[in-house]
Amino acid sequence: MRRANITPLVLDMMENSAMNKKQFDVVVLGSGPGGYVAAIRAAQLGLSVGIVEKAELGGVCLNWGCIPTKALLRAAEMKTFAEHSAEFGLDIEVKGFDFTKVVGRSRDVAGKLSGGIGFLMKKNKIEVVRGWGRFAGTRVLEVLDEAGAVAAEVSFGACIVATGARARQIPTVLEASEHVWTAREAMVPKELPKSLLVVGAGAIGVEFASFYNAFGTKVTIVEMQDRVVPVEDAEISKALGRALEKQGIEILTGASVSGVKSAGAGAEAVVNGEVRTFDKALIAIGVAGNVEGIGLEALAAHAKLAGGVEALVERGVVKVNKATYATKVDGVYAIGDVIGAPWLAHVASHEGVICAEAIAYKLGRYDHAPHAMDYGNIPGCTYCTPQVASTGMTEAAALVAGHEVKVGRFNYQANGKALAMGEADGFVKTVFDAETGALLGAHMIGAEATEMISTFVLGRSMEAVEEDFYRTCLPHPTLSEMLGEAVLDADGRSLNS
Repeated sequence: MRRANITPLVLDMMENSAMNKKQFDVVVLGSGPGGYVAAIRAAQLGLSVGIVEKAELGGVCLNWGCIPTKALLRAAEMKTFAEHSAEFGLDIEVKGFDFTKVVGRSRDVAGKLSGGIGFLMKKNKIEVVRGWGRFAGTRVLEVLDEAGAVAAEVSFGACIVATGARARQIPTVLEASEHVWTAREAMVPKELPKSLLVVGAGAIGVEFASFYNAFGTKVTIVEMQDRVVPVEDAEISKALGRALEKQGIEILTGASVSGVKSAGAGAEAVVNGEVRTFDKALIAIGVAGNVEGIGLEALAAHAKLAGGVEALVERGVVKVNKATYATKVDGVYAIGDVIGAPWLAHVASHEGVICAEAIAYKLGRYDHAPHAMDYGNIPGCTYCTPQVASTGMTEAAALVAGHEVKVGRFNYQANGKALAMGEADGFVKTVFDAETGALLGAHMIGAEATEMISTFVLGRSMEAVEEDFYRTCLPHPTLSEMLGEAVLDADGRSLNS
């Protein structure tokens, strides 16, 4: 049939059909810090790669999490620095602030980085397929447009599910509304609330509490456990609680919240049986994996898995082999928040690299079987004021595990650089195995803690022992000197305290 004899309608159908059929060695479902990094590593290994994304490139972390919150917190830090400038002999008057510009800058930062991800996709010849992806078979995804129509069909040799997570809600207790926020709403407020209830004292909760408090909001944190940042070492948690209370934040630990809902122009909460009202309430009780709507039921059916979708998903997370991140369906992998804790961007990225290398190795395109992630050496960072950072075991966990421990501590007050910076609050804590000298864990609170923790992470990954740290000459004057002093203190050898 000659082209001239084809009706325009048939011609359009033929062209659209050809245009919308795509095939890749690897397709990644989701472009967050796990997804886009996995895509780049797969492309570096010579595989053809596509990435399916319905929203902004970079996912929640870059657009609505890690990055914009740090931009907000930087504004809070600068305001606080200016308010204390007289201590440095400077006369800086803080006449006020434009909260709209504070929020706007954070959105600009996120936007620039999202654009950078687009550049990386082009640089690595990764095709971005726009829309909502879901499995339509064991080797095919269908991509839906905004109207819910199938806009593309993507065939693959391997698929990496990197759909991330969303803020966890408890429908029977917490009622979402205009005045009840998740982290996303807390990042783009129309105006500064006079009072804010924060439900949950994990990293997200205390970071937002720190930010809003710095700008004058009366903040109340409610935590059901007995301390803030309860995953951290108990000494660190206690120190952070004192610091936040000193800043004017009300902290209620061991407390219960039996309801949060809109009430007039604000939020109403029942805290320990007492009804209290706030301008806004932020629910920061964790995240839940995005496993719905991506066709896992269809995938399980097509793969004829015994047990159906329950063979793929358990308690809201995708089940994987954590050496390669393979699911029980051949060719389908999953990484990042959708496979469960720890819900951290750097974990997702590292999993993405390992997963891409495992796929390439299986295909004979890479010579090295990847090393599995050491989940016992994951750095945790909380960017409130003061900062908190840690890796490895807490002292309590090390004792429960049967270790005889040696503990070292060094205070910021004894560090020259910290005094010069006006940042004398905080300490570094190290936990060693008394018999082997192995570093079991490191914990710190204070200025730039989130930057310094990398030294201990690297040390643990190299299986460094006390003696290795003793022999390392650290620069002076720096905050990082405290790391060496905390190691020395574990053996009673601290030189400056």
